[in-house]
Amino acid sequence: MKVLVFTTLYPNNIWPNHGVFIKERMAQFATLDGCEMKVVAPVPYFPPIKLNWRWRFSQVAKYEVRDGIDVYHPRYYMMPKWGMIFYGVLMFFSVLSTVKRLRNDFDFDLIDAHFVFPDGFAAVLLGKYFNKPVIVSARGSDINLFSTFPIIRRMLSYTLKEATRVIAVSQALKGAITNLRVPADKVFVVPNGVDMKKFYPLPKESARSELNLPKKRIILSVGNLTANKGFDLLIKVFSRLANDASGDDLFLVIVGEGAMRRQLESLITSLRIDDKVKLVGAVPHERMHLWYNAADIFCLMSEREGLPNVLLESLACGVPAVATPVGGIPEIISSDKVGLMTGREESKIADTIRTAFAKTWRADEVLEHMMKFSWERSARTVQLIFQQALEAGNAPRDGEPARKNAGTRDLIPSDAQVDSLSENRRIDLP
Repeated sequence: MKVLVFTTLYPNNIWPNHGVFIKERMAQFATLDGCEMKVVAPVPYFPPIKLNWRWRFSQVAKYEVRDGIDVYHPRYYMMPKWGMIFYGVLMFFSVLSTVKRLRNDFDFDLIDAHFVFPDGFAAVLLGKYFNKPVIVSARGSDINLFSTFPIIRRMLSYTLKEATRVIAVSQALKGAITNLRVPADKVFVVPNGVDMKKFYPLPKESARSELNLPKKRIILSVGNLTANKGFDLLIKVFSRLANDASGDDLFLVIVGEGAMRRQLESLITSLRIDDKVKLVGAVPHERMHLWYNAADIFCLMSEREGLPNVLLESLACGVPAVATPVGGIPEIISSDKVGLMTGREESKIADTIRTAFAKTWRADEVLEHMMKFSWERSARTVQLIFQQALEAGNAPRDGEPARKNAGTRDLIPSDAQVDSLSENRRIDLP
């Protein structure tokens, strides 16, 4: 089975943390018997002139090998903001010649697209051009946010209806997709995974020592510094907690970079908690396990989510979580043995964090809960979905007659099917 992965969100030489969750799933897929893949990860065209931050797009390699996988970065033309409705079409025409050349040596069987718009929209057009089935993975914001824009909502609906199969990372996201009038039996739920050989428990003292963090009760949050993630809300809550009689030994660490950094810095200063909050900035993915292990509590105050990998990674390190019940988060924190959920108001969040600190947590129970979230399991499930899509004959290979459709039965792989392909064995932690 030869698969062409198509997404704008894939790690590259400039942004190595870009779309790590896509890379993890598909790199694991590439290790399965009979599975081959190459990646086309377009980047916006920008001249190599330091006008603003976008000039870095020009520094992305046009071709690279990452983890043994060929990755191509063709340029596509875009018009920021007002031209958003044209992104999918422009992307299709911009990458078409690259995909044509690639197909000469790699006659792919199907296209695996990540994010419904504009990536999935362009991929569906590519699928029609090359007469190949297209599997589109929805990740969260592409459905939850873009569906609020009337014109783009129509493009989302077109993409989801024309795709051969649709993958959602959570049951909640599947519900949002079916609300766009996509048949439920066309949508497969494949949760994100976590590599428990990369994310595992370490002694807090050693992690804090290596990161030069204080010996205090540490609250950690991780993500892009955007309004959706609620870092401003968390900082306000932390200020309230730090001013409690028992809050002198609290310390807040936020890992990530983004457009809200200056706003968050100003907020921290205005609340006079500069000495109790650390904005770390971006951290290489391979060092994130240290930051998780240094924390006592992990917090995620998002307004919207798909199935956040930062939450999975934190729990894999044995660190309990406090999070808002949005998107697929309740499907991760399905037990109070691993975390607590909270309303998205300052008083409720503060009370929940206080409860979390007062609660006795068992790292072994947290780790036991996380065993069902593995990239191998995700990859095996994706493999089955791809096989079923090909066998259904929805898009025959060039020159081949169309086969009858397999029917409308629910083809979501069962646990027994996945387990029959791979032993669901425990991972020995270092």
